[in-house]
Amino acid sequence: MLYNLHAMGTFWARSVNFYAFINAELTRDIPLLKQWHAASRLLERYTRPYARPAFNLDTPETVVIRKPFGDLLRFGEDDPKRPNLLLVAPMSGHYATLLRGTVREFMRDNNVYITDWHDAGSVPLSDGRFTLDSYIDYLREFIRHFDGSVHLVAVCQPSVPAIAAVALMSEDREPVPVSMTLMGGPVDTRKGPTEVNGFAEKHSLGWFQHHTIHRVPLNRRGAGRTVYPGFLQLAGFLSMNLDRHMTAHHDYFEHLVSGDGDSAAQHEAFYDEYLAVMDLDAPFYLQTIEKVFLEHHLPRGLLTCHGRPVNPAAITRTALMTIEGELDDITGPGQTRAAHKLIPDAPLQEHYTQKNVGHYGIFNGRRFRESIAPRIRQFIDHTSTTP
Repeated sequence: MLYNLHAMGTFWARSVNFYAFINAELTRDIPLLKQWHAASRLLERYTRPYARPAFNLDTPETVVIRKPFGDLLRFGEDDPKRPNLLLVAPMSGHYATLLRGTVREFMRDNNVYITDWHDAGSVPLSDGRFTLDSYIDYLREFIRHFDGSVHLVAVCQPSVPAIAAVALMSEDREPVPVSMTLMGGPVDTRKGPTEVNGFAEKHSLGWFQHHTIHRVPLNRRGAGRTVYPGFLQLAGFLSMNLDRHMTAHHDYFEHLVSGDGDSAAQHEAFYDEYLAVMDLDAPFYLQTIEKVFLEHHLPRGLLTCHGRPVNPAAITRTALMTIEGELDDITGPGQTRAAHKLIPDAPLQEHYTQKNVGHYGIFNGRRFRESIAPRIRQFIDHTSTTP
């Protein structure tokens, strides 16, 4: 019912959006109507739908492996002299384009690939369901594409399934990644618990199923599929820092009135990305809540994939690096570093905590470019040349 109400609201908002757009265009160059123009621009942005943004990296994008719930995407052409890097984007609401800056930074020295996850609300029910096991299966298939010649970098949520995929491939004596870098991932959420972890632990799995899962309406390709809707996730994202978002939009209004086009453009670019969210298939979302945040299956040795136990200690041929942010309020310090205890026999291990950085700053922004990315490049170079 809630998803249907949201769909109806979106439908009626289109007419408001049209008139707001017309008003903004008509008053663009009229000095006496600057405030009216700014208000119209704000209203137009409030009422528009936000689809998946483009990467816009001025390089060809090629789908190497196409799957119902996500593709393996390559940027540019492979250079055999450069290491392959598989960037595993989180499936936690935002699109893989959120890592645009991460991709751009690594493209300087690597052949960069990324997991480009799809909006579950656009996937027909005939394509089946997506579970945490499915996520692990996808990663294993993507890793096999490189036949062992790849460096895996998992950002946030995929840290647990990345460990599981590499562990299972290690046990099966398959070619495995040369190195695995985990960035701000919830490997063991009992360490350094955050407000996000606290909220999860205060509610049962049944509460999440009752309050967050809704059925995709008939006007979408995924009609009938039960999902955690993107618009609910966005409401959660916004509520965590509501004052900051309200201030940002007030400043945006002032930038428009004063004619500060550069600042207004920066605001629009950020929120074009931030407000674009996708639905998550219900089985995957609920299993992640249960196994990662409520029952901590991986650090307790309880995680399975299709009934098969996952043994992280089997990872003995893949180097391990973990990265955390000192001020991370989503994945607290210690949660990602816990991977080293689970993978004691990795051929090379390294941990780095970036001072004065929150969750987003781990993989984007100035400190990522100046401090974190160089360390990852150094780690990749070292593991590429060390037997």
